[in-house]
Amino acid sequence: MSNNLLQRNRAALLWDESFLWGVMALKALQKSGLSFDLIRAEEIERGHLEKYALLFVPGGWSSNKMKALGETGVEAVRRFVHEGGSYLGFCGGAGLATLDGIGLLKIRRKPTRERLPSFSGRIRIRTSDHPVFSGIGDPVFHAWWPPQFTIEDNKINVLASYREPMPDAFSSDLNIGDVESRGGWADLEQLYQINLDPKLLTNDPVVIEGTYGSGRVLLSLAHFDTLDDMNGIQVMNNLWKYLGGQKEGQSSSIRQEGVAAAIGSTSSSPGIAILESAVSGIIDLGIRNFLWFWRNPMLLQWRRGVRGLEYCTLYIMIQEIALRLNGHPAEKYRLIENDLMNIGERLVYFSERAKRLLVLERLAMQSNHITYERCDVPEIQKIREELFASSKSYGGMFKEIIDSIDAILYKLIKKEQDN
Repeated sequence: MSNNLLQRNRAALLWDESFLWGVMALKALQKSGLSFDLIRAEEIERGHLEKYALLFVPGGWSSNKMKALGETGVEAVRRFVHEGGSYLGFCGGAGLATLDGIGLLKIRRKPTRERLPSFSGRIRIRTSDHPVFSGIGDPVFHAWWPPQFTIEDNKINVLASYREPMPDAFSSDLNIGDVESRGGWADLEQLYQINLDPKLLTNDPVVIEGTYGSGRVLLSLAHFDTLDDMNGIQVMNNLWKYLGGQKEGQSSSIRQEGVAAAIGSTSSSPGIAILESAVSGIIDLGIRNFLWFWRNPMLLQWRRGVRGLEYCTLYIMIQEIALRLNGHPAEKYRLIENDLMNIGERLVYFSERAKRLLVLERLAMQSNHITYERCDVPEIQKIREELFASSKSYGGMFKEIIDSIDAILYKLIKKEQDN
Protein backbone atom coordinates (compact mmCIF):
# COMPACT_ATOMS: atom_id res chain seq x y z
CA MET A 1 0.00 0.00 0.00
CA SER A 2 1.29 3.45 -0.88
CA ASN A 3 2.30 5.88 1.88
CA ASN A 4 -0.50 8.17 0.71
CA LEU A 5 -3.13 5.48 1.31
CA LEU A 6 -1.60 4.53 4.65
CA GLN A 7 -2.32 8.06 5.87
CA ARG A 8 -6.04 7.80 5.04
CA ASN A 9 -8.76 6.42 7.26
CA ARG A 10 -11.85 7.75 5.53
CA ALA A 11 -14.59 5.70 3.89
CA ALA A 12 -16.79 6.57 0.91
CA LEU A 13 -20.27 5.14 0.31
CA LEU A 14 -21.21 4.92 -3.38
CA TRP A 15 -24.72 6.37 -3.61
CA ASP A 16 -25.56 5.80 -7.29
CA GLU A 17 -28.17 3.13 -8.08
CA SER A 18 -28.46 2.05 -4.44
CA PHE A 19 -31.83 3.62 -3.56
CA LEU A 20 -33.47 1.61 -0.73
CA TRP A 21 -30.21 -0.25 -0.07
CA GLY A 22 -28.31 3.03 0.12
CA VAL A 23 -30.72 4.28 2.79
CA MET A 24 -30.31 1.00 4.67
CA ALA A 25 -26.51 1.27 4.54
CA LEU A 26 -26.65 4.93 5.59
CA LYS A 27 -28.70 4.11 8.68
CA ALA A 28 -26.50 1.15 9.63
CA LEU A 29 -23.39 3.32 9.47
CA GLN A 30 -25.09 6.02 11.52
CA LYS A 31 -26.17 3.54 14.18
CA SER A 32 -22.68 2.06 14.29
CA GLY A 33 -21.12 5.51 14.73
CA LEU A 34 -18.91 5.00 11.68
CA SER A 35 -17.47 7.84 9.63
CA PHE A 36 -18.21 8.04 5.91
CA ASP A 37 -18.83 10.42 3.05
CA LEU A 38 -21.36 9.93 0.29
CA ILE A 39 -19.78 9.79 -3.14
CA ARG A 40 -21.31 9.73 -6.60
CA ALA A 41 -20.06 8.07 -9.75
CA GLU A 42 -19.28 11.43 -11.36
CA GLU A 43 -16.96 12.25 -8.44
CA ILE A 44 -15.21 8.90 -8.82
CA GLU A 45 -14.71 9.71 -12.49
CA ARG A 46 -13.04 12.97 -11.44
CA GLY A 47 -10.56 11.18 -9.17
CA HIS A 48 -12.13 11.80 -5.75
CA LEU A 49 -11.36 8.28 -4.51
CA GLU A 50 -7.81 9.43 -3.83
CA LYS A 51 -9.14 10.94 -0.58
CA TYR A 52 -10.25 7.57 0.82
CA ALA A 53 -8.99 4.27 2.17
CA LEU A 54 -12.27 2.37 1.73
CA LEU A 55 -15.02 2.30 -0.90
CA PHE A 56 -18.27 0.75 0.34
CA VAL A 57 -20.75 -0.26 -2.36
CA PRO A 58 -24.18 -1.23 -0.92
CA GLY A 59 -26.90 -3.32 -2.54
CA GLY A 60 -28.75 -2.52 -5.74
CA TRP A 61 -28.61 -3.67 -9.35
CA SER A 62 -24.92 -4.14 -10.11
CA SER A 63 -25.49 -3.72 -13.85
CA ASN A 64 -27.01 -0.27 -13.24
CA LYS A 65 -24.14 0.68 -10.92
CA MET A 66 -21.68 -0.24 -13.64
CA LYS A 67 -23.56 1.91 -16.17
CA ALA A 68 -23.51 4.82 -13.72
CA LEU A 69 -19.75 4.52 -13.27
CA GLY A 70 -19.06 4.29 -16.99
CA GLU A 71 -15.67 3.26 -18.37
CA THR A 72 -13.83 6.10 -16.64
CA GLY A 73 -15.40 5.38 -13.25
CA VAL A 74 -14.80 1.64 -13.53
CA GLU A 75 -11.13 2.24 -14.29
CA ALA A 76 -10.92 4.67 -11.36
CA VAL A 77 -12.28 2.02 -8.98
CA ARG A 78 -9.89 -0.60 -10.33
CA ARG A 79 -6.95 1.78 -9.98
CA PHE A 80 -8.00 2.75 -6.44
CA VAL A 81 -8.04 -0.88 -5.29
CA HIS A 82 -4.95 -1.88 -7.28
CA GLU A 83 -2.97 0.88 -5.59
CA GLY A 84 -3.93 -0.28 -2.11
CA GLY A 85 -7.49 0.83 -1.41
CA SER A 86 -10.12 -1.44 0.14
CA TYR A 87 -13.37 -2.39 -1.58
CA LEU A 88 -16.38 -3.56 0.46
CA GLY A 89 -19.48 -4.76 -1.38
CA PHE A 90 -22.80 -6.05 -0.06
CA CYS A 91 -25.09 -8.10 -2.30
CA GLY A 92 -25.39 -6.00 -5.50
CA GLY A 93 -22.21 -4.19 -4.50
CA ALA A 94 -20.56 -7.59 -4.23
CA GLY A 95 -21.87 -8.53 -7.66
CA LEU A 96 -20.28 -5.39 -9.11
CA ALA A 97 -16.82 -6.71 -8.18
CA THR A 98 -17.22 -10.04 -9.99
CA LEU A 99 -16.11 -11.06 -13.47
CA ASP A 100 -19.67 -10.27 -14.54
CA GLY A 101 -19.00 -6.69 -13.38
CA ILE A 102 -15.73 -4.79 -13.06
CA GLY A 103 -13.63 -7.89 -12.40
CA LEU A 104 -11.88 -7.24 -9.08
CA LEU A 105 -12.12 -10.94 -8.14
CA LYS A 106 -12.35 -14.10 -10.22
CA ILE A 107 -15.85 -15.09 -9.20
CA ARG A 108 -19.07 -15.38 -11.20
CA ARG A 109 -22.77 -15.45 -10.51
CA LYS A 110 -24.43 -18.84 -10.60
CA PRO A 111 -27.08 -19.11 -13.33
CA THR A 112 -30.68 -19.02 -12.11
CA ARG A 113 -31.29 -22.69 -12.85
CA GLU A 114 -28.53 -23.66 -10.38
CA ARG A 115 -29.34 -21.35 -7.49
CA LEU A 116 -32.06 -20.26 -5.11
CA PRO A 117 -33.32 -17.07 -6.80
CA SER A 118 -35.44 -15.48 -4.10
CA PHE A 119 -34.34 -16.21 -0.53
CA SER A 120 -34.92 -13.52 2.08
CA GLY A 121 -34.57 -13.30 5.82
CA ARG A 122 -32.44 -14.62 8.64
CA ILE A 123 -29.93 -17.38 8.09
CA ARG A 124 -27.20 -18.92 10.22
CA ILE A 125 -23.74 -18.92 8.68
CA ARG A 126 -20.53 -20.79 9.38
CA THR A 127 -17.80 -18.26 10.14
CA SER A 128 -14.03 -18.54 10.07
CA ASP A 129 -11.65 -17.23 12.71
CA HIS A 130 -11.38 -13.78 11.15
CA PRO A 131 -11.37 -10.25 12.62
CA VAL A 132 -14.65 -9.31 10.89
CA PHE A 133 -16.50 -11.82 13.08
CA SER A 134 -14.91 -10.78 16.35
CA GLY A 135 -17.48 -10.56 19.17
CA ILE A 136 -20.16 -12.58 17.34
CA GLY A 137 -21.88 -15.34 19.32
CA ASP A 138 -24.61 -17.10 17.35
CA PRO A 139 -23.80 -16.07 13.74
CA VAL A 140 -27.34 -15.40 12.47
CA PHE A 141 -27.57 -12.62 9.87
CA HIS A 142 -29.91 -11.39 7.14
CA ALA A 143 -29.78 -12.02 3.40
CA TRP A 144 -32.16 -10.21 1.06
CA TRP A 145 -32.63 -11.90 -2.33
CA PRO A 146 -28.90 -12.55 -2.83
CA PRO A 147 -27.16 -13.98 -5.88
CA GLN A 148 -24.87 -16.99 -5.43
CA PHE A 149 -21.23 -17.10 -6.44
CA THR A 150 -18.89 -19.59 -8.06
CA ILE A 151 -15.22 -19.02 -7.17
CA GLU A 152 -12.65 -19.44 -9.94
CA ASP A 153 -9.49 -18.59 -7.99
CA ASN A 154 -8.17 -20.77 -5.16
CA LYS A 155 -6.42 -17.75 -3.63
CA ILE A 156 -9.78 -16.28 -2.67
CA ASN A 157 -10.61 -16.94 0.98
CA VAL A 158 -14.11 -17.98 2.05
CA LEU A 159 -14.68 -16.24 5.37
CA ALA A 160 -18.22 -17.55 5.87
CA SER A 161 -20.64 -19.97 4.24
CA TYR A 162 -24.37 -20.58 4.54
CA ARG A 163 -25.76 -23.07 7.05
CA GLU A 164 -29.47 -23.32 7.79
CA PRO A 165 -32.16 -20.67 7.32
CA MET A 166 -34.26 -19.58 10.27
CA PRO A 167 -37.93 -20.68 10.25
CA ASP A 168 -39.09 -17.07 9.76
CA ALA A 169 -37.17 -16.71 6.48
CA PHE A 170 -38.87 -16.90 3.07
CA SER A 171 -38.22 -18.56 -0.26
CA SER A 172 -40.11 -16.48 -2.80
CA ASP A 173 -43.37 -15.70 -0.92
CA LEU A 174 -43.34 -18.95 1.06
CA ASN A 175 -42.44 -19.08 4.73
CA ILE A 176 -39.68 -21.66 5.11
CA GLY A 177 -40.70 -22.91 8.54
CA ASP A 178 -44.30 -23.45 7.45
CA VAL A 179 -43.40 -25.26 4.22
CA GLU A 180 -40.88 -27.56 5.87
CA SER A 181 -43.34 -28.45 8.60
CA ARG A 182 -45.75 -29.77 5.96
CA GLY A 183 -43.22 -31.96 4.18
CA GLY A 184 -41.12 -30.16 1.57
CA TRP A 185 -40.66 -28.25 -1.65
CA ALA A 186 -41.03 -30.58 -4.64
CA ASP A 187 -44.68 -29.88 -5.52
CA LEU A 188 -44.25 -26.16 -4.91
CA GLU A 189 -41.22 -25.99 -7.20
CA GLN A 190 -43.31 -27.61 -9.92
CA LEU A 191 -46.05 -25.05 -9.38
CA TYR A 192 -43.72 -21.99 -9.13
CA GLN A 193 -41.37 -23.25 -11.88
CA ILE A 194 -38.31 -22.02 -9.95
CA ASN A 195 -35.96 -23.47 -7.34
CA LEU A 196 -37.38 -23.00 -3.85
CA ASP A 197 -35.56 -25.46 -1.57
CA PRO A 198 -33.18 -23.47 0.70
CA LYS A 199 -30.79 -26.43 0.78
CA LEU A 200 -29.42 -24.95 -2.46
CA LEU A 201 -27.71 -22.36 -0.26
CA THR A 202 -26.06 -24.81 2.14
CA ASN A 203 -22.25 -24.50 2.23
CA ASP A 204 -22.21 -21.85 -0.51
CA PRO A 205 -19.88 -18.88 0.15
CA VAL A 206 -21.53 -15.87 1.74
CA VAL A 207 -18.49 -13.74 2.70
CA ILE A 208 -15.27 -13.86 0.67
CA GLU A 209 -12.01 -11.96 0.63
CA GLY A 210 -9.35 -11.56 -2.02
CA THR A 211 -6.84 -9.10 -3.39
CA TYR A 212 -6.62 -6.97 -6.50
CA GLY A 213 -3.15 -5.56 -6.92
CA SER A 214 -2.16 -4.15 -3.53
CA GLY A 215 -5.76 -3.70 -2.35
CA ARG A 216 -8.24 -5.82 -0.44
CA VAL A 217 -11.67 -6.83 -1.70
CA LEU A 218 -14.25 -8.11 0.79
CA LEU A 219 -17.64 -9.15 -0.52
CA SER A 220 -20.71 -10.23 1.41
CA LEU A 221 -24.04 -11.64 0.29
CA ALA A 222 -25.32 -11.14 3.84
CA HIS A 223 -26.68 -7.68 4.62
CA PHE A 224 -24.80 -6.70 7.75
CA ASP A 225 -26.50 -3.32 7.30
CA THR A 226 -29.99 -4.64 8.10
CA LEU A 227 -31.84 -2.28 10.44
CA ASP A 228 -31.67 -3.22 14.16
CA ASP A 229 -29.48 -6.30 13.56
CA MET A 230 -27.07 -6.22 16.52
CA ASN A 231 -24.84 -8.90 15.01
CA GLY A 232 -24.70 -6.82 11.86
CA ILE A 233 -23.74 -3.67 13.77
CA GLN A 234 -20.86 -5.55 15.38
CA VAL A 235 -19.65 -6.78 12.00
CA MET A 236 -19.94 -3.29 10.49
CA ASN A 237 -17.68 -1.96 13.23
CA ASN A 238 -15.24 -4.81 12.64
CA LEU A 239 -15.24 -4.18 8.89
CA TRP A 240 -14.46 -0.48 9.29
CA LYS A 241 -11.57 -1.26 11.62
CA TYR A 242 -10.24 -4.04 9.39
CA LEU A 243 -10.56 -2.20 6.06
CA GLY A 244 -9.38 1.23 7.06
CA GLY A 245 -12.43 3.27 8.04
CA GLN A 246 -12.86 5.12 11.32
CA LYS A 247 -15.31 5.74 14.15
CA GLU A 248 -17.24 9.00 14.56
CA GLY A 249 -16.60 11.95 12.24
CA GLN A 250 -18.69 13.76 9.68
CA SER A 251 -21.45 11.19 9.63
CA SER A 252 -22.49 12.19 13.15
CA SER A 253 -24.21 15.29 11.75
CA ILE A 254 -26.69 13.26 9.66
CA ARG A 255 -30.14 12.94 11.19
CA GLN A 256 -30.71 9.52 12.73
CA GLU A 257 -34.42 9.35 13.58
CA GLY A 258 -36.21 6.07 13.02
CA VAL A 259 -37.56 5.22 9.59
CA ALA A 260 -41.16 4.99 10.74
CA ALA A 261 -41.20 8.57 12.04
CA ALA A 262 -41.65 10.30 8.71
CA ILE A 263 -44.90 9.32 6.99
CA GLY A 264 -47.73 11.20 8.63
CA SER A 265 -45.38 13.64 10.35
CA THR A 266 -45.99 17.37 10.34
CA SER A 267 -44.11 19.03 7.49
CA SER A 268 -44.37 22.52 6.08
CA SER A 269 -43.74 21.16 2.58
CA PRO A 270 -46.81 20.86 0.33
CA GLY A 271 -44.70 18.97 -2.18
CA ILE A 272 -43.74 16.18 0.19
CA ALA A 273 -47.35 15.91 1.38
CA ILE A 274 -48.40 15.08 -2.20
CA LEU A 275 -45.70 12.43 -2.49
CA GLU A 276 -46.57 10.93 0.90
CA SER A 277 -50.25 10.66 0.02
CA ALA A 278 -49.59 9.07 -3.37
CA VAL A 279 -47.17 6.42 -2.16
CA SER A 280 -49.13 5.63 1.03
CA GLY A 281 -52.16 4.92 -1.13
CA ILE A 282 -50.22 2.24 -3.00
CA ILE A 283 -48.91 0.61 0.17
CA ASP A 284 -52.32 0.65 1.87
CA LEU A 285 -54.01 -0.92 -1.15
CA GLY A 286 -51.45 -3.72 -1.22
CA ILE A 287 -51.92 -4.45 2.48
CA ARG A 288 -55.71 -4.61 2.35
CA ASN A 289 -55.57 -6.87 -0.72
CA PHE A 290 -53.15 -9.28 0.98
CA LEU A 291 -50.40 -8.54 -1.55
CA TRP A 292 -47.72 -7.69 1.03
CA PHE A 293 -46.89 -7.02 4.65
CA TRP A 294 -43.96 -5.39 6.45
CA ARG A 295 -41.07 -7.72 7.32
CA ASN A 296 -39.27 -4.92 9.16
CA PRO A 297 -39.53 -1.11 9.09
CA MET A 298 -37.77 -0.95 5.72
CA LEU A 299 -38.76 -4.07 3.75
CA LEU A 300 -42.01 -5.53 2.49
CA GLN A 301 -42.73 -9.19 1.85
CA TRP A 302 -44.83 -9.39 -1.28
CA ARG A 303 -46.69 -12.14 -3.09
CA ARG A 304 -45.18 -13.65 -6.18
CA GLY A 305 -46.63 -11.86 -9.19
CA VAL A 306 -46.27 -8.21 -8.11
CA ARG A 307 -43.30 -5.85 -7.91
CA GLY A 308 -43.19 -5.23 -4.19
CA LEU A 309 -39.60 -4.02 -3.99
CA GLU A 310 -40.23 -1.06 -6.29
CA TYR A 311 -43.20 0.21 -4.27
CA CYS A 312 -41.30 -0.36 -1.03
CA THR A 313 -38.36 1.63 -2.40
CA LEU A 314 -40.58 4.58 -3.30
CA TYR A 315 -42.18 4.57 0.14
CA ILE A 316 -38.93 4.43 2.13
CA MET A 317 -37.14 7.07 0.08
CA ILE A 318 -40.07 9.48 0.34
CA GLN A 319 -40.08 8.83 4.09
CA GLU A 320 -36.45 9.83 4.22
CA ILE A 321 -37.11 13.10 2.41
CA ALA A 322 -40.06 13.86 4.69
CA LEU A 323 -37.91 13.14 7.73
CA ARG A 324 -35.36 15.73 6.64
CA LEU A 325 -37.94 18.39 5.75
CA ASN A 326 -39.95 17.93 8.93
CA GLY A 327 -40.09 21.14 10.94
CA HIS A 328 -38.21 23.27 8.41
CA PRO A 329 -39.90 26.30 6.82
CA ALA A 330 -40.71 25.75 3.16
CA GLU A 331 -38.61 28.73 2.07
CA LYS A 332 -35.47 27.06 3.42
CA TYR A 333 -35.81 24.41 0.72
CA ARG A 334 -37.57 26.41 -1.98
CA LEU A 335 -35.60 24.87 -4.86
CA ILE A 336 -36.25 21.37 -3.53
CA GLU A 337 -39.92 22.25 -3.07
CA ASN A 338 -40.20 23.04 -6.77
CA ASP A 339 -38.60 19.69 -7.58
CA LEU A 340 -41.01 17.91 -5.22
CA MET A 341 -44.03 19.51 -6.87
CA ASN A 342 -42.80 18.44 -10.31
CA ILE A 343 -42.29 14.87 -9.12
CA GLY A 344 -45.68 14.96 -7.41
CA GLU A 345 -47.52 15.42 -10.69
CA ARG A 346 -45.87 12.31 -12.14
CA LEU A 347 -46.16 10.28 -8.95
CA VAL A 348 -49.90 10.93 -8.58
CA TYR A 349 -50.41 9.56 -12.10
CA PHE A 350 -48.05 6.66 -11.38
CA SER A 351 -49.94 5.90 -8.16
CA GLU A 352 -53.34 5.70 -9.87
CA ARG A 353 -51.98 3.42 -12.59
CA ALA A 354 -50.16 1.29 -10.03
CA LYS A 355 -53.31 0.83 -7.94
CA ARG A 356 -55.22 -0.21 -11.05
CA LEU A 357 -52.43 -2.67 -11.88
CA LEU A 358 -52.34 -4.15 -8.38
CA VAL A 359 -56.10 -4.77 -8.35
CA LEU A 360 -55.86 -6.49 -11.75
CA GLU A 361 -52.90 -8.57 -10.58
CA ARG A 362 -54.76 -9.54 -7.41
CA LEU A 363 -57.70 -10.80 -9.47
CA ALA A 364 -55.42 -12.57 -11.96
CA MET A 365 -53.84 -14.53 -9.11
CA GLN A 366 -57.18 -16.22 -8.53
CA SER A 367 -57.19 -17.94 -11.90
CA ASN A 368 -53.72 -17.70 -13.42
CA HIS A 369 -50.10 -18.40 -12.63
CA ILE A 370 -48.48 -14.98 -12.91
CA THR A 371 -45.03 -13.60 -12.18
CA TYR A 372 -43.76 -10.03 -12.14
CA GLU A 373 -42.95 -10.40 -15.86
CA ARG A 374 -45.45 -12.93 -17.18
CA CYS A 375 -49.23 -12.63 -17.35
CA ASP A 376 -51.75 -13.36 -20.09
CA VAL A 377 -54.00 -10.37 -19.28
CA PRO A 378 -53.36 -7.66 -21.94
CA GLU A 379 -54.21 -4.72 -19.69
CA ILE A 380 -51.79 -5.95 -17.03
CA GLN A 381 -49.01 -6.25 -19.58
CA LYS A 382 -49.75 -2.78 -20.94
CA ILE A 383 -49.63 -1.07 -17.54
CA ARG A 384 -46.53 -3.00 -16.49
CA GLU A 385 -44.71 -1.87 -19.62
CA GLU A 386 -45.71 1.74 -18.98
CA LEU A 387 -44.72 1.80 -15.32
CA PHE A 388 -41.69 -0.52 -15.24
CA ALA A 389 -40.74 -1.40 -18.84
CA SER A 390 -39.84 -5.02 -19.50
CA SER A 391 -36.54 -5.21 -17.61
CA LYS A 392 -36.21 -7.00 -14.29
CA SER A 393 -34.02 -4.12 -13.16
CA TYR A 394 -35.60 -0.70 -12.77
CA GLY A 395 -37.12 0.91 -15.86
CA GLY A 396 -40.10 2.80 -17.25
CA MET A 397 -41.84 5.61 -15.40
CA PHE A 398 -40.71 4.14 -12.09
CA LYS A 399 -37.05 4.65 -12.95
CA GLU A 400 -37.63 8.25 -13.98
CA ILE A 401 -39.43 9.01 -10.70
CA ILE A 402 -37.04 7.17 -8.41
CA ASP A 403 -34.04 8.87 -10.04
CA SER A 404 -35.62 12.27 -9.33
CA ILE A 405 -36.44 11.33 -5.73
CA ASP A 406 -32.93 9.96 -5.28
CA ALA A 407 -31.37 13.24 -6.46
CA ILE A 408 -33.39 15.23 -3.91
CA LEU A 409 -32.57 12.87 -1.05
CA TYR A 410 -28.88 13.01 -1.93
CA LYS A 411 -28.94 16.82 -1.79
CA LEU A 412 -30.55 16.79 1.65
CA ILE A 413 -28.13 14.23 3.10
CA LYS A 414 -25.10 16.04 1.69
CA LYS A 415 -26.40 19.29 3.19
CA GLU A 416 -26.47 17.57 6.60
CA GLN A 417 -22.98 16.16 6.13
CA ASP A 418 -21.60 19.53 5.09
CA ASN A 419 -23.17 21.48 7.97
